[in-house]
Amino acid sequence: MNLTDFTRRDFLATSASGLGGLALTSMLQEDGLLAAGAYPENKIKNQKAKACIFIFMAGAPSHLDLFDPKPKLNEMAGEKLPKSILDKARFAFIKPDTATLMGTKRTFKKYGQCGMEFSDLVPHLGSVADDLLMVRSMHSDEFNHHPGQLLMQCGVSRFGMPSMGSWINYGLGSESKNLPGYVVLTAGRGSSGGATLWQSGFLPSNYAGVLFRSTGEPVLNLDNPKGLPQKLQRQGLATLNALNKSRFEKIHDPEIASRIASYELAGRMQTAAPELSDLSGESKSTLEAYGLNRPEPSGIGGRGKSGETYKDFARNCLLARRMVERGVRFINIVHASWDHHSRLDNELAYNAGAVDQPIAALIKDLKQRGLLDQTMVVWGSEFGRTPLGENRGGNTNNVSGRDHHPFCYSMLMAGGGIKGGQVYGKTDEIGWSIEENPVHANDLHATLLHLFGIHHEKLTYRFQGRDFRLTDVAGKVIPQWIA
Repeated sequence: MNLTDFTRRDFLATSASGLGGLALTSMLQEDGLLAAGAYPENKIKNQKAKACIFIFMAGAPSHLDLFDPKPKLNEMAGEKLPKSILDKARFAFIKPDTATLMGTKRTFKKYGQCGMEFSDLVPHLGSVADDLLMVRSMHSDEFNHHPGQLLMQCGVSRFGMPSMGSWINYGLGSESKNLPGYVVLTAGRGSSGGATLWQSGFLPSNYAGVLFRSTGEPVLNLDNPKGLPQKLQRQGLATLNALNKSRFEKIHDPEIASRIASYELAGRMQTAAPELSDLSGESKSTLEAYGLNRPEPSGIGGRGKSGETYKDFARNCLLARRMVERGVRFINIVHASWDHHSRLDNELAYNAGAVDQPIAALIKDLKQRGLLDQTMVVWGSEFGRTPLGENRGGNTNNVSGRDHHPFCYSMLMAGGGIKGGQVYGKTDEIGWSIEENPVHANDLHATLLHLFGIHHEKLTYRFQGRDFRLTDVAGKVIPQWIA
C-alpha cells in the first residue's frame, strides 16, 4: 500500500461524510482488497450516465430569441403589461412604468422527426433535435447573475457551497487515473461568478474543478521550471509526502490527504495533459465538424468575445469529448457573456454562432463513437431574458436589449439516459411565465444525480452539524425526462 493510498483511505475512514464509505469501498475494490457489493446500502444502482458535459452559457441567453417562439409577442410589441403583473416582478434595470413589450426579429423552424422548433441562429442544434430534450419551463429564485449562477452550479445561491461537479466526483470518484475528475474550460470574457462556480466548498479541495487553459500550459504551473531534473522533482515530492504523512498522523486534517493526492495527480498530469491537448491526431473532418478553423466574424461581437472565441469554444467542445474518452467524470464548459441588455440582435448572433456548430458536432461525435448513451450533455444558464425591452433609466428610445428574467427560461439536454426528441414544459403566449411543468434547478440536479445512479437525498456531507446536499432541502426527479 503506497503512501497516498494510506492517507486517502485514512481520511475517508475518519471523515463524517455521507458517501465516504462508498468512496473508500471503491478504492479498496480497485486494489482487489474488497469484493464488489460489500456496501450494499450505498451500491450504485441503475446508473445510466458515467460522465457529464455541462455547457454553461453565463449571462442568460434569451429563450425568446432562441428556443421558445412567441408570435403573440411580436403582435403585442410596443404594448404595456398590466400593473398587476409588473408589481409582482423584480427587475435588474427595467423601469416598469415606461417598459413595453419587445418582439423578436428571429424566425423559427421545425427540425427532426419530433418537430422541435429552433431559431434561425442555431440551425446546427436543430440538426440534432431528435437527440435533445428541450425544457422550456425552467425558473429561478434569483434575478441577478452571480446568485443565479451559484444556484444553477451549486444548488443554492450562497458562497462556499460545493458545485455539482464536485458533488458527483465526491459520490462516484473519477475513472481517470491521470486527469482530474472535474475539469473546467472557458471561452469569452468570463462569468460573473468566476471560480466560485467550480469550487469544492466544504468538500475536500481535491474535488474542486481544475481550470484548463486554451493557450500555453494546459494547467497553470503544471510544467517543471527550466533546469529541474525529473529525478530531483520526484525526490522533492517524496520528501513532501513524508512530511505531509507525518503531519496527517498527528492532526488527521483531511486537507492534508487532499494535498498529497493533488501532488501525485499533478505529477501524472505532466504527461497526460499535454497529450490530451494535442489535437494533431484528430482527422481534418473532425476539426472541420467542430469548427476549429472558423474565422472570427467581423462587425459583430461584444460581450461574448475575448480573443479567438470561436476557435476557443470549438476546441473546448472537442477537448470535452477527449476527456470523456479518458475517464473525466464532469466537464464544465463556461462561455460568457450572454447578458444582452442592449445590442441583442448583433451580439446574440455572435454568441450563437460561436457555440451552435461545436455543440451539435460534440453530440454527433459522441453518438458516432458510442459514448452519448453514457455521457450527458447539458446546455443551460442562470435565467432567461424578459419579453420587455430594456429601458434603463426610463429611456424608451433605441431599446435594443432585454433585462434579466427568472420566471421562465429554456435549457437543452442530451445523452446519459435522457429521452430525446421532446419538449418539456410550456410558457404563456408572450414568454413571461410558466403554464405547465415548472422546473427548478434543484429538480434538474435531482434528475441528473438519478441518471448517475445516485439518490439525491442520500448524497450528503456533514458540515457544521448539518447534512448538506446538492439539492439542499428540495428537488424531485422528473421521470418524463428519462429514457
